[in-house]
Amino acid sequence: MSAPDGFQEEAALGKAYDARLMRRLLPYIGPYKWLVLLSLAIAPPLFAVQLAPAWIVKQGLDRVFGGGSEAAEVPGPDWLLGIFEAPAGLPPLAWLLILYAVTIVTMAALRFLNMYVMAWTGQLAMRDLRRDVFDHIQKLHLGFFDRYPVGRLVTRATNDVENLAEMFSSGIVQAVIDVLFMAVIAAALLALNPELALITFAVVPVLAVVAVIFRMKVREAFRETRVWLARINAQIQETITGMKVVQLFTRELRNLRDFEAMNAENRDAWQRSNRYEAGLFSAVEVAQNLTFAVILGYGFRIASAGTFYVFIEWMRLFFMPLRDLSAKYSVMQSSMASAERIFQLLDTEPAVQDRGDAPAVTAPRRGEVEFDGVWFAYQGEDWILRDVSFRVAPGEKVALVGHTGAGKTSIIKLLARLYEPQRGQIRIDGVDLRNMPQAEARRRVAMVLQDVFLFSGTIAENIGLGRDDLTPADLELAARSVEAHGFIERLPDGYRSELREQGSNLSAGQRQLLSFARAVAHGADVLILDEATSSIDTETEAAIQRGIHALMEGKTAIAIAHRLSTIQDVDRIYVLHKGRVVEDGHHEGLLESRGVYFRLYQLQYRAQEGGEGSARTA
Repeated sequence: MSAPDGFQEEAALGKAYDARLMRRLLPYIGPYKWLVLLSLAIAPPLFAVQLAPAWIVKQGLDRVFGGGSEAAEVPGPDWLLGIFEAPAGLPPLAWLLILYAVTIVTMAALRFLNMYVMAWTGQLAMRDLRRDVFDHIQKLHLGFFDRYPVGRLVTRATNDVENLAEMFSSGIVQAVIDVLFMAVIAAALLALNPELALITFAVVPVLAVVAVIFRMKVREAFRETRVWLARINAQIQETITGMKVVQLFTRELRNLRDFEAMNAENRDAWQRSNRYEAGLFSAVEVAQNLTFAVILGYGFRIASAGTFYVFIEWMRLFFMPLRDLSAKYSVMQSSMASAERIFQLLDTEPAVQDRGDAPAVTAPRRGEVEFDGVWFAYQGEDWILRDVSFRVAPGEKVALVGHTGAGKTSIIKLLARLYEPQRGQIRIDGVDLRNMPQAEARRRVAMVLQDVFLFSGTIAENIGLGRDDLTPADLELAARSVEAHGFIERLPDGYRSELREQGSNLSAGQRQLLSFARAVAHGADVLILDEATSSIDTETEAAIQRGIHALMEGKTAIAIAHRLSTIQDVDRIYVLHKGRVVEDGHHEGLLESRGVYFRLYQLQYRAQEGGEGSARTA
């Protein structure tokens, strides 16, 4: 399934740094700016302790083993130079060993603190972003989910957000720190010995050219890996979802061949990416070793042994961030692409929104439903409903019948305000649904669908759906009213029994009974049954019908059903054909008119009626 127009796919890659996206991320960092400041404050002392070990060794080489002839080539504050003077009675070498040990411990502590603070900042910010993504997904209209694959939505709230968290912990912040650290090393080497430093850095321009070439090559390789990974994920998801069909039609070998082809392409894409990464790593290694050769060949003539050692160690620290360039570049590019997709999702406006200027709803809850000249299309002007008008009085029970695609399900989706009509009005208790907040509309309407969805959790949680105002007694009363209490009571833990995913440890009839209990507990004035008993055996349906008849007193019911018993018991039947209400009336009267309902009855209902032992003639 393709994504909506304008939505970026997993394969699309943007720039490794996008200032526009970074500005949009700033509000999520703002509440934790003190952590960012702490991370920046840690950087200077961390730089110092990272440079200090080599300088301490230099002091040992020059002061202890070199006789102190070049104890301090670089001028500095007396207190700094005095640190290396051993206290009275302590050998100079022992003092330097103590300084070295303290420096190493301090460096480890600062590195831990720095990494922890950066990771914690990223997780806090991304927690807020993930919450906003989840909240926004819940507000989107139902039509959005018809067009947007579920797997991609899950990826937005999980993988894409994690990519941004990684950017904060080891991407952009660490890259900035690395650049600053390299600048500090360059300045320190220039201050220590300008002549040797300039010779040493002669190879840096070559590395810059290599890095640019790497950036151009690895971008395409990285894009290919994401393309094939997305296709592999889609193939796995589709295969698992359709496993019943796969096994029934022995499609395993075909699926395996398709998967092997994609898997091989994914392997080859990663191999290309690995070659570029290995090439960059090798280039950095060559540049580093050439630099060491220059220092070895030239350094002894213009510097002391201590200075020679400092140059080697500090240049090693200088080249370390360059080795990780490919990883950081991949993190940044992936993060910017993830940010682009996340903000595209957040920028999607729900097609169904509450009006801020709508007057407060004060109409009493009676359960009156009215469609007035309603036109509706899912796309463009491909009309599903055409000028539909009908009224359901409070407490009346009606049925909607018609061929597949006549518009029955669309009517109940509009009534629950999951969609909005392009023309006409839908009123509940005399109030236009556009002027009624979605939460209020859905408090007045309860829906029982043919495909029952149950959440992982207990029986009680699935009936009450987390409402705090429903007591255990309320939940039990709702279950008793639809005759679900009997099977619930027989479960090991009763209402506290845990349901597996999709309620797979219950039968289809038991799941349907739970959905009825949920609708009763909801306390709505209008009850919608969308072919709600079509998957239930006759005995279970009889139990449901007994509960429904008692509960429908004083309430409005709109049913879409295939079972004849459901249709014959209603007060009025509305017949839909090609998106229009073409007939309405009672069962017997509609049969006598020999119109659309009569033909529908002949095709679909007569066989059912005969099977139920209640055949009648037209």
